[in-house]
Amino acid sequence: MFYKWRLSILPFSLVLLAAGDQTWKDKRVAEWSEDDAKQVLTDSPWVKTVQPTMVKPANGGQHRQGGGMGRGVGIGIGGIGIGLPGMGGMGRRGGMGGPGGGYPDDGERRRGDDGTGAGRGEPPSLKLRWESALPVREAELKARETNAPTVDADHYAIAVYGTPNRIVRGDSKDLASELKKQASIKREGKKDLKPSSVQVLQRDDGPVIVYLFPRSNEITRQDKRLQFDGQIGRLKFEQSFYVEDMTYQGKLEL
Repeated sequence: MFYKWRLSILPFSLVLLAAGDQTWKDKRVAEWSEDDAKQVLTDSPWVKTVQPTMVKPANGGQHRQGGGMGRGVGIGIGGIGIGLPGMGGMGRRGGMGGPGGGYPDDGERRRGDDGTGAGRGEPPSLKLRWESALPVREAELKARETNAPTVDADHYAIAVYGTPNRIVRGDSKDLASELKKQASIKREGKKDLKPSSVQVLQRDDGPVIVYLFPRSNEITRQDKRLQFDGQIGRLKFEQSFYVEDMTYQGKLEL
């Protein structure tokens, strides 16, 4: 009898546990604790962690010297030499300034000194955050994130965090232009949304890349699933966000 009773309450207990995981959902913003705010910024429907894949360099492994788009600008991510499509700086082996591009020498690869694992030949995990969503903006204020990206009311914004400090080499405006071409939001049965601009923001803890999409092309509840695709150098990633989950106090928040 006691055993059956324990089994009967187990699902209910799990429901309570799951509901307690996101207590901020049932509170007004003014009632959020700092822990609530931090959870919104790290583990909520507007925030996803993605493991990118490495793609082959577009220049066939040839290495060039120089700077500027198309003249050998390279990007280093945690010991991985990365070249943007149409840019030089990639070869069979070696990091920035090494013989060829791609991976650094053995000593650099062993060190892994940026803490991402990229120094061991692994791409870093990236955090994608729907920066323009009201809960995210309010959570940033509550958590005192004073250097959060600025987003105007006319755009949806998705920010990419976790890119190592050495990702940006050369002209950030040229880099932003290239990133813009390689990003989109895909919706079933509709034309892809393309960013109107991309911002590359320098932060003490690494660059933040912000993709801005015009709200004139409205996203609605009928869109259901939004797939954000992007590529930063040789790091290629895609991540789904589910519209029905991205609501707060009964309103879709993007």
